Amino acid sequence: MTSAAVTHGNGEALVAAEPGLEAFGTDPWWLVLGKAVTIFVFLMVCVLMMIMADRKVMGRMQQRHGPNRFGPWGLLQSLADGVKLSLKEDLVPRDVDRVLYIAAPIIAAAPAFMTFAVIPIGPEVTIFGVVTPLQLTDLPVAALLVLAAAAMGVYGIVLGGWASRSPYALLGGLRASAQVISYEIAMGLSFVAVFMYSQTLTMSGIVEAQRPIWFAVILFPSFAIYLVTMVGETNRLPFDLPEGEGELVGGFMTEYGSMKYTMFFLAEYVNMTTVAAVSVTLFLGGYHAPPPVTTLWAGAAEGWWPALWWLLKFCGVMFLFIWLRGTVPRVRYDQLMQLGWKVLIPVQLVWITAIAAIRLLMNEGAPAAVTGGVIAAFSVLTVACLYACARSARRRREETAAERATELRRMRDDPKHGGFPVPPPDAPHYGSSVPAEHPRLTPPASTDKREEVTGA
Repeated sequence: MTSAAVTHGNGEALVAAEPGLEAFGTDPWWLVLGKAVTIFVFLMVCVLMMIMADRKVMGRMQQRHGPNRFGPWGLLQSLADGVKLSLKEDLVPRDVDRVLYIAAPIIAAAPAFMTFAVIPIGPEVTIFGVVTPLQLTDLPVAALLVLAAAAMGVYGIVLGGWASRSPYALLGGLRASAQVISYEIAMGLSFVAVFMYSQTLTMSGIVEAQRPIWFAVILFPSFAIYLVTMVGETNRLPFDLPEGEGELVGGFMTEYGSMKYTMFFLAEYVNMTTVAAVSVTLFLGGYHAPPPVTTLWAGAAEGWWPALWWLLKFCGVMFLFIWLRGTVPRVRYDQLMQLGWKVLIPVQLVWITAIAAIRLLMNEGAPAAVTGGVIAAFSVLTVACLYACARSARRRREETAAERATELRRMRDDPKHGGFPVPPPDAPHYGSSVPAEHPRLTPPASTDKREEVTGA
């Protein structure tokens, strides 16, 4: 694997070493086939283990046991559920578009498997005497392949809802399309900052550019926004509105069963593993060990050990999905759209502009004071905007609460608006001889039983 130093205007190295693409495409056919099969098996095992961990961890969060009957400690429960779903009777509704109805689950699952081919899990190692990187392949535009595959996955959801010819499924598919379009833009903008700092679109080059420091540290706003967008892209709580079991019966999967439903379920969890692997690659240093480990142990970056560090980071991001599902309630659809279009995208645009200005000043050799002033100005502007947004949101909440209280008071006092028909205080009692239209109403006669007995 060749290395090339990238320099900027003043001749200083911008990226220490960027691996080239010459290491890919030279492996024997059996090794390429072995890598592809390993990726497929790894994804399938991750799906089974993630479903089991999802139920076990959430069970502990809710002070109950998760699945613990099938297999030791319930480890085979996910496999049993998959076999049960696959063996169920496959019913196809009468009026569906059969071609699209059958193709939709495949279209939803296939792009997620394709994306994992460009994820670097480790550096070059020796496998049966062949020196090869722990990565199936890499491309000059590998990072764009990730975005393209994420955008293709939504077609399976939309087609599944449309081909079912059901209003519930169609509404779930439309929700999914709007949600993915909204959060795809913010996700793509979070990649732009990574491209500016790494000066490459290859996944292996981005990992090598993080050898001094992870991009999650120096590009923390992009990393935080990517974490939000990856949850929205995978339709997980609190953004699982395309399914919305409590309000849409099952969303775009309402008319599906047996193996086709299993494919949609598989696509959701494979997408989770893919976006988690992308977050590790772009922001968490990839297979590089954390700085304390590399300082204390020089051999942490040798051999197969980098694959272990990658796996630990990957498991940490996957746990984030479970933690969010067990702690955060589902948001409303208007809140979902407002977060995507009014918060994430504007913040990313301002952040990208600041990053571009900082990189330009660094490439032109500007003094550190000027660069620091730009960073300070951006920080002050960001804090001021967040404060203004918080005040505006609080004012809207207060106005909404006041309007609701006024409406409730009006409904309580006025029978025309749903209140209980209580007679006014000066209305005559039933049985009184005073007409209702009399301007001055006299109090009714006494009905005290004691007065009747004593004759008082």
